[in-house]
Amino acid sequence: MVRLALRTGLRWKLSAAIALVGALVAVALSLVVHNAARVSMLDNSRDVQIERLNFTQKIFESTNRLQFGAKINDPALPKPLRKEVAKGVRATYLEDTGRTAPEVWAASPLGNGRVLSIHDRFPDRFAVLDDLDQALLIGSSAVVVGGCALGVLVGGRLSKRLRKAAAAAGKLADGDTSVRIRDEVGGGRVRDETDDLAWAVDAMSDALQQRIEAERRVTADIAHELRTPVTGLLTAAELLPPGRPSELVRDRAQAMRTLVEDVLEVARLDGHAERAELQDVALGEFVRRRVHTLDPQVTVTILRDAEVSTDPRRLERILGNLIANASRHGKPPIEVTVEGRVIRVRDHGTGFPEALLREGPSRFRTGSSDRAGVGHGLGLTIAVGQARVLGARLTFRNADELTDGSTGAISVLWLPENAPTSTGSFPVIQLPDR
Repeated sequence: MVRLALRTGLRWKLSAAIALVGALVAVALSLVVHNAARVSMLDNSRDVQIERLNFTQKIFESTNRLQFGAKINDPALPKPLRKEVAKGVRATYLEDTGRTAPEVWAASPLGNGRVLSIHDRFPDRFAVLDDLDQALLIGSSAVVVGGCALGVLVGGRLSKRLRKAAAAAGKLADGDTSVRIRDEVGGGRVRDETDDLAWAVDAMSDALQQRIEAERRVTADIAHELRTPVTGLLTAAELLPPGRPSELVRDRAQAMRTLVEDVLEVARLDGHAERAELQDVALGEFVRRRVHTLDPQVTVTILRDAEVSTDPRRLERILGNLIANASRHGKPPIEVTVEGRVIRVRDHGTGFPEALLREGPSRFRTGSSDRAGVGHGLGLTIAVGQARVLGARLTFRNADELTDGSTGAISVLWLPENAPTSTGSFPVIQLPDR
């Protein structure tokens, strides 16, 4: 079941969060202010009507004249107000339809069953409430816009620092140990969690680098110390009398010597101290001669020749390891194709193991049980390391992933257009979609 995931920047998430909170706060405050202002205006209208009623009642009792449109026993007097006045108390009543300004009633008993009442609207007062609502709307909009701008500003800076940290971490993952995330992030005077994360990742990187370097040195030292006794063992084996036991001893001694040399080469490549000695070569003719020297049974096809600037010794080493891997773990025929700066080595065996396609070559791992006891998993590791020194890419895939329905393993070496000036760029192992 595939789940779709939307990707958006931290800047916009933070901006949306601040704008949403600002909008909620603005709406809540606007409702509170609106209701408080309305209640205050209504209470004030009641007070004004009571004052008018008192003044009218005094005038009426002294001159028998009515003021402010007051009436005696008004038939339109609301029933709730009539009931309150019948109890002998002065009262007010608010009649609000929601369409116009509320009508405020005030009534007082005069005796003999008579009721003095007055009612009026205050449109000018409630027009102020409309102006207040408009001002609140403008203020709320300004708060939301300001919150968005603040979120974009703050989130943009944080997002930029995190993107720089991610880019630096990517370089670090590719093997560039000189990168320091704290330098790329470039924090200001006030430190935050981004700076803490950068320092933590840098500390972890330094610790891992120290451990890897220590392991590399131990491996190189062990291999170097083994070289002398293994060489002596091989020399002594050559002095043994002819026979099957002597052949087995010489074969195992030679295998041990090859293993020691390969381990030393891997240690040198891991140290990133190797440099390419560049020469201009015609790639097609170079590959044809070297491959026929390595294995005359391998078919070489030149689709398009190219002149490249590379290290012939390292390129020959890569070709030798790829062809040896195809001969040892694949099936004939083995085909080498040159197309411009691209060299393909293909066999017709069962293909590369899934672990190699997924994770890339790994030392001392051959990948499948049927290869147990054959090789040490260093051939492709060395080929990848030498390709890195050349600034080239070495990719692996299986032929059954193609459309022709055939099987086999395919190694593709992509030589760079520009000659490397240092240790070259790190190879990108392209893994096929499974």
